[in-house]
Amino acid sequence: MKYFIGNWKMFGVPKSISILHKINYYYSKDKNRRKYRVIITPPYTLIESYAKYFKKKKIIIGSQNCYQKDQFSSNTAAISPYMIKKVGANYTLVGHSDNRSEGDTNEMLKNKVHFALKNNLKVVFCIGENKKEKKNKKTFSVLKKQLSKVLEKKFNKNNIIVAYEPIWSIGTGKIPSKNELEKTAIYIKKVLKDIFKKSPALLYGGSVDGNNVEMFKKIREIDGFLIGGASKSSKKFIDIIKNYYR
Repeated sequence: MKYFIGNWKMFGVPKSISILHKINYYYSKDKNRRKYRVIITPPYTLIESYAKYFKKKKIIIGSQNCYQKDQFSSNTAAISPYMIKKVGANYTLVGHSDNRSEGDTNEMLKNKVHFALKNNLKVVFCIGENKKEKKNKKTFSVLKKQLSKVLEKKFNKNNIIVAYEPIWSIGTGKIPSKNELEKTAIYIKKVLKDIFKKSPALLYGGSVDGNNVEMFKKIREIDGFLIGGASKSSKKFIDIIKNYYR
């Protein structure tokens, strides 16, 4: 199974559902639709209304993040995995570089993964090195630490997807070479096998578009994509799927 996950970040109002209508229409007619899943993570404000509308349709709605505690607490503006699940989300991102840069520690991320899984949310766990770490050839050590300090053998690997998003690539138009990404993907799956014995699905994220997706398709270890800017346009998002399967 392949995954095409759209992360809308701080984008979207109720009428933005028209973007998903077009994606859903294409998805429902696509001859390859049984080979992949489409998941969209809108902001918290849209999860409930979008999840209700698409409950019996093809698109799955997820959350961009969750808080590190279960159910309810006194933390102002916090949204727990329990609350997210109750309004209809089925997935949540955890560990996106945006949230790491705002202070998410490995301990916080571990709690997020734990409580998300406890509340029957599937987790898309994000990892990635920054430009300086890449330049200093620390990519592998950074990724290993991000994985091993958060993911545990006791977690249900069937409900975890890992998304490799090199920070230096996000929104820049720059992407790894095929050879570089292939080596990195193989390494990530090796680390995941050390933790779980069998690797969860591995996605790539970072400046994915309809033009470069065919290169990514050639990398056997990549099981799909976490798509940022292009997911805000139905045409660009659909083009990624079309060009992947053509």
